[in-house]
Amino acid sequence: MPRVAILAYDGSALFELGCAVELFALPRPEFDDWYQTQVISFDAGMLAATADIRLQVDTVEHLEGFDMLVVPSWPVEVRPDERLVQEARRLHARGGTLISFCSGAFFLAWSGLLEARQATTHWRYAERFASTFPDVAYVEDVLYVYQDRIGCSAGSSAGLDLGIAVIRDHFGHAVANRVARRLVMAAHRTGGQSQYVETPVAPRPGTFAATLDWAIEHLAHDLDVNTLAEHARMSRRTFDRRFKASLGMSPHRWLTLQRVRLAQQLLEASNAPIEQVATLSGFANAVTLRHHFRQSLGQSPRQYRQRFGTCPDEGKENTAASPDNELASNDKPRAARAARRGALRS
Repeated sequence: MPRVAILAYDGSALFELGCAVELFALPRPEFDDWYQTQVISFDAGMLAATADIRLQVDTVEHLEGFDMLVVPSWPVEVRPDERLVQEARRLHARGGTLISFCSGAFFLAWSGLLEARQATTHWRYAERFASTFPDVAYVEDVLYVYQDRIGCSAGSSAGLDLGIAVIRDHFGHAVANRVARRLVMAAHRTGGQSQYVETPVAPRPGTFAATLDWAIEHLAHDLDVNTLAEHARMSRRTFDRRFKASLGMSPHRWLTLQRVRLAQQLLEASNAPIEQVATLSGFANAVTLRHHFRQSLGQSPRQYRQRFGTCPDEGKENTAASPDNELASNDKPRAARAARRGALRS
């Protein structure tokens, strides 16, 4: 079971701390080998949080035995104690994961763990962060950055998105989906999505939302952005503009991400050959699937199946051609819906 330490300090931001607890410390008996989590501090005694709420947490001297450190927040003007910095660096050196929410990125940067890496934080701290840490490649206007076992998110709810991404990395798409549903949030918002958008709600939300729902149900079809615009009864130019204003990404990028998500579900819940997974998720062929899959997730479809496949012959493709195990090409939409339902039940 992965052991997680959530770092608290005197003055902790309560919302971000609560997000970390909800993500990693809430008991989830429905999952095997779920996180074993402690809220810890290197400072002894009672701690204060937002609104002077008092916290009693476990005091530790080191991070030995932990596999991940979560830093929900950190005072932007305070350099962390050298002992804490060294413990964080040792954790990462031995293969551990470190993530931060909001101002917690300052802790990671002060620790030297973000040097020559991409990083982000809440937009209100952007200028200060970039000027304080010139050796860090600050990325503005994204929800989170997560690479090589180090991640940092923008403010507030973006921490939940990063947390779900980490859970997906550790336990797979199906588990991350179920945790997201418990949190009543989207199962996946890409880290590259904008921190904030100029128009939070589309001018015609009913039509716009209906088109997105329709697209998700028809991913196996030959969909493109022009088709989506026609379904929404908008010109292509208007559709592109309103889509970007509402979701912070292009329609083409969104459509590709939905197809990658569907491919993840199919890889987890079936032993269908990769070429068939590509067809069912709407990609032209396996080569295109592999390209977008690796671009989005940093691994091949086969590697993903070997890690997260839940079928009895986990990681093996079923190539036998029989009426019971071969999906007819003219029944792609029904087959894709059935595979999605199976993945969601898992």
